[in-house]
Amino acid sequence: MTEKKAAPAAPTRASAKKELPEHFKDYKHVWVFIELERDEVHSVSWELLGEGRKLADTLKVDLCAVVMGPPGEGLEKAVRESWGYGADVTYVVADPILADYRTQSYTEGLETLINTHKPEIILLGATTLGRDLAGSLATTLKTGLTADCTGLEIDDGSLAATRPTFGGTLLCTIYTLNFRPQMATVRPRVMAMPDFTEGRSGKRIDFPLNIKENDIITKVLEFIPDTTSDKVNLAYADIVVAGGMGLGSAANFQHVMDLARVLGADYGGSRPTVQKGWIPAERQIGQTGKTIRPKLYIAAGISGAIQHRVGVEGADMILAINSDPNAPIFEFAHYGIVGDATQILPALTKAFEQRLSKMRKAG
Repeated sequence: MTEKKAAPAAPTRASAKKELPEHFKDYKHVWVFIELERDEVHSVSWELLGEGRKLADTLKVDLCAVVMGPPGEGLEKAVRESWGYGADVTYVVADPILADYRTQSYTEGLETLINTHKPEIILLGATTLGRDLAGSLATTLKTGLTADCTGLEIDDGSLAATRPTFGGTLLCTIYTLNFRPQMATVRPRVMAMPDFTEGRSGKRIDFPLNIKENDIITKVLEFIPDTTSDKVNLAYADIVVAGGMGLGSAANFQHVMDLARVLGADYGGSRPTVQKGWIPAERQIGQTGKTIRPKLYIAAGISGAIQHRVGVEGADMILAINSDPNAPIFEFAHYGIVGDATQILPALTKAFEQRLSKMRKAG
């Protein structure tokens, strides 16, 4: 009888990874930066608290919010809401200097807070403000930052941050093994909005800014609001209809807009349609455009490359229309129609118009 020797076990990531430095044990808890601007909190902050809750529970640590801004009811409301969305502890940096966002004041204030309390993970929204602050903060702290993440989880005690790479053709998972804190930004609507618990309370820790106005180089002379910023609200639409190059021409994009009008939906398109000039850039959906989480997403003539997929896979229901039965979009769509979108869209529009007309008469 011949004895068989067992094959050597394949090396695991845990065995291949070098041991974390001893001083990393000083870094604990998951922090979420609450983006407060002109007394309004950007919703991505609450989405990140929902995701941060999962990370904190896995690590068995506290979920902490950081609220920075001028003293007032807007800041106090943000503190209360941070507890309602799941924060166990809220760090509050209140100072009139923080009335307007400036890179220097926010970076120095947050850097001091971080060096004092040593969080293990920091999450920020990948908004205009969040991207600026995250990059400045990571440079100052000399730590790693993974931007525009589509997935976050804990792997062997470290943050595993997943994001698209190589122009969106691949997804990669990045670890920050040699530095702390670990930092990541996430775009709005990538993560689900957590439930709000009315009356929930947490611990509040006030922290001084210790910066004088004369120390800040940048001065805000005037604030001019963008009057067009709310006209396109794709990220928060319940129904979205979008078109791609399968429509054939810019003129055929009218079919997308007609269906959106009948459904009371918003409309958008893939990156190539923006590059062709068929629709404006603010209506682009996908990795380099808007991330959406509608109840219904209708994609007409869109192939469904990974760049587009990462921007729409959070939708409750996806209906794909494409003449190519092997189009990648059919791999993740809930329902699919194989056919010419320029014929199917008008038919759907007519059917919905008739249906709505009957409902109005009956009601």
